[in-house]
Amino acid sequence: MAVSRRRFVTSVLAGSALAAASTTDLLARPAHAASPPGDVVGKVTVGYQGWFSCPGDSAPIGGWWHWSRDRFQPPSPANTTIVSWPDMREYTRSYPTAYPSLGNGSPATLFSSYDQQTVDTHFRWMQEYGCDTAALQRFNPTGDEGPTRDAMTQKVRSAAERYGRKFYIMYDVTDWLSFQADIKTDWTTKMSAHTASGAYARQNGKPVVCIWGFGFSEPSRPFTPGPCLEVINWFKAQGCYVIGGVPTWWRQGIEDSRPGFLDVYHAFHAISPWMVYRARTVEELDSYYNNVNVGDMADCAARGIDYLPCVMPGDLAGGHRKHGDFYWRHIYNMVRLGSQGLYVSMFDEYNEGNQIAKTSETQATTPAGANIRALDEDGVACSSDYYLRITGDGGRMLKGQLALTAVRPTPPMVGTPPPASGNLAAGRSTSASSQNGPFPASNAVDSDAGSYWESGGGSFPHWWQVDLGASYPVNKLVVRLPASWGARTQTITVLGSVDGSSFSTIAGASAFAFDPATGNTVTRTLTTTTARHIRLSIAGNTGWAAGQLSQVEVYASSGTTDNPPTAPSGLTVTGKTASSVSLAWTASTDDKGVTGYQVRQGGTVVATVTGTTATVNGLTASTSYTFTVTARDAAGNTSAASNAVTVTTDAPASADLARGRATSESSHVQTYGSGNVVDGDANSYWESANNAFPQWVQVDLGATRTVGRVVLKLPPSSAWATRTQTLAVIGSTDGSSFGTLVGSAARTFDPSTGNQVTLTFSAAQTRYVRITVTGNTGWPAGQLAALEVYAG
Repeated sequence: MAVSRRRFVTSVLAGSALAAASTTDLLARPAHAASPPGDVVGKVTVGYQGWFSCPGDSAPIGGWWHWSRDRFQPPSPANTTIVSWPDMREYTRSYPTAYPSLGNGSPATLFSSYDQQTVDTHFRWMQEYGCDTAALQRFNPTGDEGPTRDAMTQKVRSAAERYGRKFYIMYDVTDWLSFQADIKTDWTTKMSAHTASGAYARQNGKPVVCIWGFGFSEPSRPFTPGPCLEVINWFKAQGCYVIGGVPTWWRQGIEDSRPGFLDVYHAFHAISPWMVYRARTVEELDSYYNNVNVGDMADCAARGIDYLPCVMPGDLAGGHRKHGDFYWRHIYNMVRLGSQGLYVSMFDEYNEGNQIAKTSETQATTPAGANIRALDEDGVACSSDYYLRITGDGGRMLKGQLALTAVRPTPPMVGTPPPASGNLAAGRSTSASSQNGPFPASNAVDSDAGSYWESGGGSFPHWWQVDLGASYPVNKLVVRLPASWGARTQTITVLGSVDGSSFSTIAGASAFAFDPATGNTVTRTLTTTTARHIRLSIAGNTGWAAGQLSQVEVYASSGTTDNPPTAPSGLTVTGKTASSVSLAWTASTDDKGVTGYQVRQGGTVVATVTGTTATVNGLTASTSYTFTVTARDAAGNTSAASNAVTVTTDAPASADLARGRATSESSHVQTYGSGNVVDGDANSYWESANNAFPQWVQVDLGATRTVGRVVLKLPPSSAWATRTQTLAVIGSTDGSSFGTLVGSAARTFDPSTGNQVTLTFSAAQTRYVRITVTGNTGWPAGQLAALEVYAG
């Protein structure tokens, strides 16, 4: 069985100064055109393991392949390789395990990838949620896995053909010491035959192959550059388009990358740097974007290599997902970077918690007490297909079908949250007034009945609290101490809250008598109370001078959770100034009643109102802002976000609308790029290629604006002698169809008058302003130090 390739280099800091090394020269070089759209460029590819097997499924490998550590014993909490639980509702065949029953009492069963129906289900999901291509993982096929992996390739091919998806082979060379000869034999005798399928992915007319693992620094990949380069060139000679699954730090040859592999990396047609477990927060993703990805993209662009970065939903078991915000930020960063395509890791990787395939929504459909997190682990109800839906929206943004936005447009829940059943406290977030040494509050909601929370010393009362993640009609409480402990009585008050700050009493102070003869368990029926946060306040303990809890279980009455409000709809901008934006939306509905709305800029609440209009003040002029609105109800629930609106505040009358905006050009030489015309530095300048008129430089104002004047400058130094440039000013609202704002004419730049030219014209609505230069008496190129644009 292949060793996991995922869990290494978890402590690398993305902010390393080395990340920026060797990129300066590349950023000044003209980029080669990226490959045209194909089956990987311009598309969303998902990594597909297809490696789960169960006894009785007829797979040659036999046993619980990739479900259990000991594959000849059924998976259980003590014999498992998985950290997430699949949503099993759409599989027609499943296999019983040794896990406890689900929270709702149903048997805990799992699927087999060897069943064609499983693969068909997965590829149907890919079709429904916009996953264009599947990269089928293929580890060393010369061992006992080989026959099963061979069969899985045919099953994947059949499913891809059936559901109109593409697939390609992704070789993983981990622990494959004889790969140099074996991989060629495998391709020529087995895998290349699948390229005859219309479903086999092609890019630039060539069948796609990926090789993952060259250059990684782990002992399981002890390869030198020579054999790796030889294999890449061999596949290219076979007419393949070859992708490299490379280390995160490939360009610098540090951290997870061996030094001396840069020629190997540059030999690939496309590069896909690995990112799983490299980042855990949105802030870390942004750090990688600024310090690693930007330089990577420049390196690839300078060499005509397609950049297909890895994006990931985050480790569910590690609590990284932030109900989709982490995944969306990763997609957004790579799309705004200009990546040629996206590689999602992974589709079905339940072993490491970074799967996007349908996953258990709550503890009701997860094995009870197994300490496996469901999708609502951070308190936000998510439908099982949530991460597939995010992938679909991300693909639309990549393809330009959805505007680039940092605000996640995908609501976590479609429909209403699932019914409340099972122990609502299992695995939930906890807190306490204090703890004694290694006995934290979380011990009272884990799957170990022998672990416990104990408060610190000092006088009573002490308290312990759990956040159920949503408001429920709570009506039952079960409290335990370790079964081996002696009898004791604790005086406990049960309190509840919908917001975590204002608590009311659910059950007044009473004696909880723990007796080992009855399992040291106390069960209390409660007056049904809607609450999200349950607190046990302990006023005394006859057995020890502290509060003590081994397990706390919370149950709700039959029925459903208190549903959150519907998302506000129809959010629109009704007005704006240089410092404010006014918004309006259609009201939400809720079974308990909507109590108010929160206007959000990203994750920050910038206004709270009770009606359906709001004005956000204190904004910066000429700045783009994106807003959404959420509703709150009387139970403290928050709705999904409304549609997002993006608006640019007005500019002050005297503002240069072009300052700091995005630019483009027909060409430039050395370091004299188009960005110099909007950087505010009078001495930096753009210079086009020599002796090749016409040339142009252009600024994108970020939105369509009223424009009536441009100011053009050259550096003010007297060294810039008087010269005349023949130029025109043209404008466009869409960047493709341009109209004349100022006709072509000779314009003289004289250092005695500041080396600047001002051109006024009839006010026009435009977003893109382009200066076209057809002649220059001072130098055989277009030259500008500043392009300033004003409303009038």
